[in-house]
Order: sequence, then C-alpha cells, then structure tokens
Amino acid sequence: MALALEEARAAAARGEVPVGAVVTDAAGTPLSRAGNEVEARRDPSAHAEILALRAAAGRLGRKWLADGTLWVTLEPCPMCAQAASLFRVRRVVFGAYDPKGGGVEHGARVFAAPSCHHAPEVVGGVRETEAGGLLRAFFAERR
Repeated sequence: MALALEEARAAAARGEVPVGAVVTDAAGTPLSRAGNEVEARRDPSAHAEILALRAAAGRLGRKWLADGTLWVTLEPCPMCAQAASLFRVRRVVFGAYDPKGGGVEHGARVFAAPSCHHAPEVVGGVRETEAGGLLRAFFAERR
C-alpha cells in the first residue's frame, strides 16, 4: 500500500484526484504502478486501477492476473471493480472506503452481482486514514 500511496501523492501533485494503484504478483513483487491520469489524458477511464492492471498484464504478456493483487488507495468504482474482475485478480486491497462512488463495498457491489464472473478476495480499510486524508486535503484545496 505504501507504493500506491506514493502514486496517489504524485497524482495530486499533477492536479489529478489522488488515487494510486499497484499490482503485485503472488510473491508480492510489484508488476506495475500508476496514479490517476484522467486530466492529463483527458480520458475519464484513465483511473489508476485500469492503468496499473493494463500495465501488469502487458508486462506479463497475458490477459489474466490470476495470482495478482491490486492495491489501491480508494475503494474501486464500479468500472474499476469490473476491470479487476475481468483481469481475474486474486485479491483487491484498498484503503479508503467510498460510500458515494465505490463499487465494491458500496453502490453497485460488483463482486456480489450475479453477473460477476470472477469475484476476488477483498480487503478494505488498509491505511484508510492516510488514504482518506489525501483525498480530503485535495478536495479541501479546491473548494
């Protein structure tokens, strides 16, 4: 989670919503890392999770990340939760909960839906205070 938090801080410094993601292999070795790039790419799908999942799959040369863990500083939105399912990650670990936009523990609850083909193990609230603090500070500066 420390690497994901680094990515979130870097995203904030670039003017992006501070969300960072890392994909690790079964041994815990980082395969990829990314921060949000929605503003830079002018692409609403350029969430940290999507970028990190794509990069990890590209690095491994395969479409599924069955032994992988997605570490992300904020509860994935429905789009990113579905991507984690499609990449078939083994586990999703996230920091801050997102009651408004989350898609794992809140909102769509993608992994619990009957249409979900693969539901990874989920661990939420890891370094939640720190991850949530980054988001609160970011948005407080803009209000």
